[in-house]
Amino acid sequence: MDGVTNVPGPVNEPVKSYAPGSQERAALEAKIKELGGQQLSLTMTIGGEQRPGAGSPIDVVEPHNHRHTLGQLNNATDDDVRTAIEAARQAAPGWRALSFDDRAAIFLRAAELLAGPWRATINAATVLGQSKSPFQAEIDAACELIDFWRYNVHYARQLLTEQPGNAPGIWNRLEYRPLEGFVLAITPFNFTSIAANLPTAPALLGNVVIWKPSPTQQFSAHFLMRLLEEAGLPPGVINMVTGDGQALSEVALPHPDLAGIHFTGSTATFQHLWRTVGENIAGYRAYPRLVGETGGKDFIVAHPSADPAVLTTALIRGSFEYQGQKCSAASRAYVPRSLWDRVRDDFCDEVEALSMGNVAEDLSLFMGAVIDRRAFDKHREAIARARATDSIRLLAGGDTDDTEGFFVRPTVLESADPTDEIFTKEYFGPILGVHVYADADYDAMLAQMEGASPYGLTGAVIAQDRAAIAATSERLRFAAGNFYINDKPTGAVVGQQPFGGARASGTNDKAGSIFNLIRWVNARTIKETFVPPTDYRYPHMG
Repeated sequence: MDGVTNVPGPVNEPVKSYAPGSQERAALEAKIKELGGQQLSLTMTIGGEQRPGAGSPIDVVEPHNHRHTLGQLNNATDDDVRTAIEAARQAAPGWRALSFDDRAAIFLRAAELLAGPWRATINAATVLGQSKSPFQAEIDAACELIDFWRYNVHYARQLLTEQPGNAPGIWNRLEYRPLEGFVLAITPFNFTSIAANLPTAPALLGNVVIWKPSPTQQFSAHFLMRLLEEAGLPPGVINMVTGDGQALSEVALPHPDLAGIHFTGSTATFQHLWRTVGENIAGYRAYPRLVGETGGKDFIVAHPSADPAVLTTALIRGSFEYQGQKCSAASRAYVPRSLWDRVRDDFCDEVEALSMGNVAEDLSLFMGAVIDRRAFDKHREAIARARATDSIRLLAGGDTDDTEGFFVRPTVLESADPTDEIFTKEYFGPILGVHVYADADYDAMLAQMEGASPYGLTGAVIAQDRAAIAATSERLRFAAGNFYINDKPTGAVVGQQPFGGARASGTNDKAGSIFNLIRWVNARTIKETFVPPTDYRYPHMG
């Protein structure tokens, strides 16, 4: 087809409320009951075919009700990964031969399916498998993923229109090719939208992908794969392998055709991937692209001029929504003594009152369970350490209960020592460290907290003094890739706040933006001379 098309203009998907009596609430409740009553075989998808892995089995349970198994997956073996790579290799020529419009149409259709008939399914799977409240599932699994797919198409079209200038008699062009080989997408448990975006963003640009979801997100990943198939994704373009990733390390990471890694997860894991690529650098067909979003020790800084109500809301929502299991969740706060004395008791009372429980049975709850036993044990140990540390006061929460689910009460720890690990170590749970500083020491506090942790993902300043806002923003310029003024440091919206951080928090390639998509193309410059010279001699040779 000849013609330069205009892709549909992207619009952020409206967030549904799930208020009692609403149609969306009734649909979600019914789907939770339906999916929760099944025990699925959580298969791999290789070359368009569902197949169980040949490795050891892993049960996928509800975090808030760990006696209930949602399904079972099997670890992928070395042979499973080799088969997936071969399926991607076979699919590559046909996929990259499709026009951008044809590829874009598949993901735009996926967005519409998710906005409509698939919405309750993907949200319910996220509630059940990842213990998200209806609102947290809605803003993630539905709205953000719809936005990723719509805005990625929009930004990709912008990218394709970027062309060089010309000279008289010469036509210069840029062709945007996919990478040679396959992209390895390794995705986290905490965001269904990220789990789907990491394989589909490279695929939109013509790449083929090996996708390994987190085992604790495999339940919703299973349905995401079915959604993409209904949207028309050809077999072999995205091949999903299951399990702990050992076979990926053995087979996919050193494979000569590894073209890139799209990753969200821990800093330690990303450094392992980077190190392994470095060790095998001489064996690749091309230098692999490494794109990663990793850890964070995200902050809220309150200036003495901060509005107390704004601060309290930002602390509660920023720290404890989805059990603090967001990469961007606030886990350290710096509050002036004058303000802390006014808000502490009411704030801690609000934290103690936050509702928690089985989010699949009670859709009114604010919080669910942390994701698994490993996370639960880590948080319990961190709280026990805090109780035993003289410089720390436990002001709220601190209770843990794994009788039925992996429940950790939202916990507030106050410490006079800003170098304590509660201000430097990522717990990835509902634990907030608070350092109270003397009002006159604001600048000294900023100087210390700016480099207290190795991360640089998100942060916020709460203040009404405009000069203080400007000075704080400049002082913390490199401390956060996403910086918020008078708001919580979570909740980035695709198309509005491109997300990502630097330092130990990743490569800052801004998921959901043109900057991320640039990493998945391999540009070719074409120069055409219409009347080429026929004499090699230059005038100076006279």
